[in-house]
Amino acid sequence: MLDQLIEYDKELFLFLNNLGTETWDNLWLVITNKFSFIPLYAILLFLIFKKLGLKGLLLMLLVIVLMVTFTDQITNVFKRGFERFRPCGQEGVMEYTRFIAVRCGKYGFFSGHSSNTMAAAIFAGLLLKPYYKNLIFILVFWSVVVAYSRIYVGVHYPLDIVCGMLFGAFSGFIFYKLAKYILKRVSIS
Repeated sequence: MLDQLIEYDKELFLFLNNLGTETWDNLWLVITNKFSFIPLYAILLFLIFKKLGLKGLLLMLLVIVLMVTFTDQITNVFKRGFERFRPCGQEGVMEYTRFIAVRCGKYGFFSGHSSNTMAAAIFAGLLLKPYYKNLIFILVFWSVVVAYSRIYVGVHYPLDIVCGMLFGAFSGFIFYKLAKYILKRVSIS
């Protein structure tokens, strides 16, 4: 059963990855670059500051640092624990992959880009929902696009992406609950 799932995952990866064309490669390289997220994160921090003030922003920055550290480190534990090779480094797959990423890395289960962006989307979307009720949908869409970019550039299988997004959603929700608890304790929200 697991072998069949992994085989389907490889086939879906190759199908999706090979939909790409040189015309769109540079756009997807920009989307997949983690530094491209900086303007979005700056806007989200500004919105948090605008609604919660300086003290609230500083507290949320602490929670965000904890969330990113937690999500990133658990992702690394899974990568080292499962040791699933990335498609760009796996015999029988890499020969058919459109690999356009700057680098590949060794293990890919699950995707750090997917878990971190989804955690940020859920956390910020829920935190700001009382003020901007549709923001969460925009952020989740952004996270899905970033996650897909990892398939496009050739470094993650679809299961890496889905599991990363699920873990990221869990992480974002848990840290949102922690943030609400902290804000309530210090009488900001």
